[in-house]
Amino acid sequence: MRQQLVERLQALQLKHNTNVEKDYVFIGEESSQEKVPFAPYKTDVSTTTIEEWAKELLEDPKNRLALAALSSNNANNVLSSRAATIADTQNFNVKIPLEGTPVTNQRASGRCWLFASTNVFRVAIMKKYRLASFELSQAYLFYWDKLEKANYFLENILDTVDEPLDGRLIQALLASPVSDGGQWDMVANLVQKYGLVPQSLYPDSFNAMNSSSMDRLITTKLREDALRLRSLASSTTDPEVLKSSLGATKDKMLREIHLILTLMLGPPPSSTKPFTWEFTDKDGQFCSVTTRPTAFAKELSDSRTVRALGGTDVTQLFSIVNDPRNPYNRLLSVSRLGNIWSGRPVTYVNVDMKTMKDACITTLKRGLPIFFGSDVGKYSDSAKGIMDTALFDYELGFNVRLGMKKAERLMTSESAMTHAMVLTAVHVVDGKPVRWRVENSWSETAGSQGYFVMSDAWMDEFVYQAVVDPSVVSAAVRKVLEQKPKMLDLWDPMGALA
Repeated sequence: MRQQLVERLQALQLKHNTNVEKDYVFIGEESSQEKVPFAPYKTDVSTTTIEEWAKELLEDPKNRLALAALSSNNANNVLSSRAATIADTQNFNVKIPLEGTPVTNQRASGRCWLFASTNVFRVAIMKKYRLASFELSQAYLFYWDKLEKANYFLENILDTVDEPLDGRLIQALLASPVSDGGQWDMVANLVQKYGLVPQSLYPDSFNAMNSSSMDRLITTKLREDALRLRSLASSTTDPEVLKSSLGATKDKMLREIHLILTLMLGPPPSSTKPFTWEFTDKDGQFCSVTTRPTAFAKELSDSRTVRALGGTDVTQLFSIVNDPRNPYNRLLSVSRLGNIWSGRPVTYVNVDMKTMKDACITTLKRGLPIFFGSDVGKYSDSAKGIMDTALFDYELGFNVRLGMKKAERLMTSESAMTHAMVLTAVHVVDGKPVRWRVENSWSETAGSQGYFVMSDAWMDEFVYQAVVDPSVVSAAVRKVLEQKPKMLDLWDPMGALA
């Protein structure tokens, strides 16, 4: 039934393309060349005009058919492109040999960045220990990230006591003190300080998989704490008394957050004490490893692991981004964005899309997966596992053309980096990428057993970040890391946490 409606809409579209359509103003690159009929400017909505619009709209059989289809069905289902669905196949001529299993599931939480990063790390560990299946504990990093973010938030509050409470900066800090989201540099901070543990030693609790209640409780507590700290800081004039009071008060606040986290997530393994990990390798051989989380993380950089990854040390990877609002070959950072107060700042090397794609293709040819950040909700179908700018034909259904460019979407908050996933393959034709294979963290029920297809056009428009080895970019791009970063505001779209 839906396919018949679409075919009738397309047939009517062909007929009406030969006529002058006065009912619509198209928004896009061609709009400046189109002639818009003169009309007197009105500040209000005229009921008479609306009635005329409705009458003319329903005189068009295409619109009547669209009304029947779109008022009774999901618009994306009606306007889904069969051609795009057929073209976006899970066939690739460049694919990493070990993608890592199982397909992970972040469930009802915003931990995609932790899943994407550990899905990259685990490939190194699987190669070293010859594992058929392996998963690192995302909950372990999640626990420490929440505690560190709470401290980061309180330090920011103390560092901004002279800012007005209703000002944009303080309101931005208060908006989401302990967001589930994060960035690659924030993962690096956690791994360096707390290390890594296998998932079997610290599996997900209910609240790791369903984090909203815990987040609301901690957020409410931290907002209350922020008001208390600001009040205390403004009421004490003696510097020594103030320092002592603030220190004791903040410690008490952090201890309360620690209590909430421990009771809701469970006490995590100590980062400094040994654990014993027992497993069976892919040949069925029983193995036992005793180490500490920090030492386990350092194995990512040992010579055997680096050699297994073709010379890449995954702890040395860095973020390249595509932000057309800002100059390319420029180092960017975001003010007051992070998780560990004295840790590594969130930084991006801004490059054009060709540089990003070339780096990704070279990385995949080396056999390495790639952490990347994108706006996953745009032109995507999670059931089919397709991300393609041609997936939905909104112009066919509504006669409205959407024509913003990538920079314009960023400038108007229409798009941002909302989700982190992993690239594992690419299909290249005549030296140019056509489509990409994406490992998601939404379980095997999403897409094709957990994997998506991303068209290259979608990558151009909605991919913002890729984390790569310094050796896969030019010396000029690596040199950008030495620049003093241009600081973006906390509320900038590039400050969005995946």
